[in-house]
Amino acid sequence: MRVLYVSHTAQVSGGERSLLELLGALPAAVQAHVATPRGLLASEVGELGIATTPITGTAGSLRPHPLHTPLTIGQLALTAAQVGRAARRWHAEILHANSIRAGIVLGLARARGARVVHVRDCLPPGALSGWALRLIAATATTVVANSRYTASSVLAVAPGARVEVVHNAVDLARFDPARIDRPAARARLEGVAPGRLLLGVVAQLSPWKGQDTAIEALALLRERGVDAQLLLIGSAKFLARSTRYDNEAYLRRLRALTHAAGLDERVSWLGEREDVPELIRALDILLLPSWEEPFGRAAIEAMAMEVPVIATSVGGPAEILTDGREGLLLAPREPRAWAQAIHTLARDAERRAQMGRAGRLRAQQGFTLAAHVAAILDVYERALARAAR
Repeated sequence: MRVLYVSHTAQVSGGERSLLELLGALPAAVQAHVATPRGLLASEVGELGIATTPITGTAGSLRPHPLHTPLTIGQLALTAAQVGRAARRWHAEILHANSIRAGIVLGLARARGARVVHVRDCLPPGALSGWALRLIAATATTVVANSRYTASSVLAVAPGARVEVVHNAVDLARFDPARIDRPAARARLEGVAPGRLLLGVVAQLSPWKGQDTAIEALALLRERGVDAQLLLIGSAKFLARSTRYDNEAYLRRLRALTHAAGLDERVSWLGEREDVPELIRALDILLLPSWEEPFGRAAIEAMAMEVPVIATSVGGPAEILTDGREGLLLAPREPRAWAQAIHTLARDAERRAQMGRAGRLRAQQGFTLAAHVAAILDVYERALARAAR
């Protein structure tokens, strides 16, 4: 089975990390090739021993703009031509787009083979976003959604889309609490006092990820006298002017919010890290305060590390964890409610430990890499049969 994977970006965020894990776990029967812009993703794919073809890609937003929209359309058309040539050279039987933008590229590309489009985000309503989803629905053999929530957002715009749900996976060998000593992991963190409640958000710095809610909740906890600290793990990745949010402005706002609340010594800006399992292992609670979350990759990583999760109730997390068992689900953008929930768990170490154990079990039962790969291969087989018809 010859599969050409298509990424619209060279950045490595959650969706690209999921792609890398899939590529690393594919059986020998799958011959993989990746079309991606030059950069970090191409380098990491190369480290897996998989060849890449450079393409232009795009960082453009699917929000109408007199300057950016024509530029984005031009980038997509050029990338589509490049992908079409790569598919023909590679004799690809399956083309697997790793994002909505990559799915648009496939929709515009002239290439034979079954087309699988992985939808990992929920687009805001709009003319261009609606056009994109309808194009994908009309041209994709199969649409893979990372959650039922994401699937419903596609079907609301394109009811005729052939959608299958495949949850993301967690690498249970890498995210294994048995291999990481928690006290040692905490001791390696600078400026974290022993016994301090350690909170963390693992996400790109972007408004919809809700780090401002976490900072505001921390301020409320400190007012109550709770000895707590917040780790922000991630960076502002997508910085082009045509992206949906001004992430650099958001980072400045977060730093101003932190300073105004007197939390400069209580908020740690860790940026991109390769030791995410160790950092999560050091936490008492992982926070996922997004406005909405299509899936919630950080949640399953924390659950695998036996760390309780407090997550947004909007989106995929409700499919990942049960409120009160592996963690808590809360409405987003309500820092007082988040502060109260954190305070309640902070006072009950045994409940946190129970949630952690339940989380590890849930990850083992529902989010293994082997099960994810098997599900994707089943999608491929059905897509090939559908394309043949």
